[in-house]
Amino acid sequence: MFSVGIVGTGSYVPENIVTNVDLEKMMDTNDEWITSRTGIRKRHFAAEDMPVSELCYIAGLRALEDAKLAPEDVDLIIVATITPDYAFPATACLVADRLGAKKAAAFDLEAGCTGFIYGVVTGSQFVATGMYKTVLVIGGETMSKILNWEDRATCILFGDGAGAAVLQPVEEGYGFLGFELGSDGSGGKLLSQPAGGSMHPTSLETVQKKLHTLQMAGSEVYKFGVRIMGDVVGKVLEKAGLTHEDVDLLIPHQANIRIIDAAVKRLGISPNKVVINLDKYGNMSAASIPVALDESSKEGRLVEGDTVVMVGFGTGLTWGACVLRWRKVGLKE
Repeated sequence: MFSVGIVGTGSYVPENIVTNVDLEKMMDTNDEWITSRTGIRKRHFAAEDMPVSELCYIAGLRALEDAKLAPEDVDLIIVATITPDYAFPATACLVADRLGAKKAAAFDLEAGCTGFIYGVVTGSQFVATGMYKTVLVIGGETMSKILNWEDRATCILFGDGAGAAVLQPVEEGYGFLGFELGSDGSGGKLLSQPAGGSMHPTSLETVQKKLHTLQMAGSEVYKFGVRIMGDVVGKVLEKAGLTHEDVDLLIPHQANIRIIDAAVKRLGISPNKVVINLDKYGNMSAASIPVALDESSKEGRLVEGDTVVMVGFGTGLTWGACVLRWRKVGLKE
């Protein structure tokens, strides 16, 4: 079994910025209310004619460039998204074609805001066993396309973007040291897009009732997030034989500043070790963690040998975390 690490990262957010002040002109809300309750000040929205595959393509290309690899080197592409271009074909197949990754297998993975963590755990197994050498994992979303603009409690929260990571074998002692995943389908209806599947196929009635938009029981999801973030980080650190004192950088899902603050307090991790960027982007679902990871790498917040924890939670309900020792150098053949 090979040790597996991240050897390249990339991200992309659309150019169109929507601030809280912009939202004031669209609905009964205001900047102070949104900022104080969520920590979000602005978000990026894709153009109407920009599908999520385009965001994923740009983020994936940048990750490959960061890893100094060509698309032809990629063996597998995993795209984590709940806003795919189509119900089928898989967005990952479209991204592979756009990149020119001719030999890559490709599939989509759906775990909501936990999607990137699920994707990294899945992709790393292919590398660890030696089946593939290079796996590109992308978390991408165009959440703006499934929002109900009459529901001010949810539409203010989300933004669009994509982040990517390249997985390869790395020197023993570096890379991923532990994973933890979980789910609880009994809470599935707390965060969902009710229509468009086989339960409620598309009809005039489902469109009129706005059942193709995101539906969320905000207070219940909030309580779940606060509890599960602390629990899953504790479990993954225990699996790796580490404690919260060993963590150099915590990259949480960027859902709500209050959720992050409460989880960090429970864990006893210093706030200056926590990556926060939701003020700039809002909740980008599966894209939030990889975008924050890429920014942390580019800004020099990650140093070789650092212990990094990534943790997320989302629809499903799902949750997951991984811990790795940072080193962006693949194993020499």
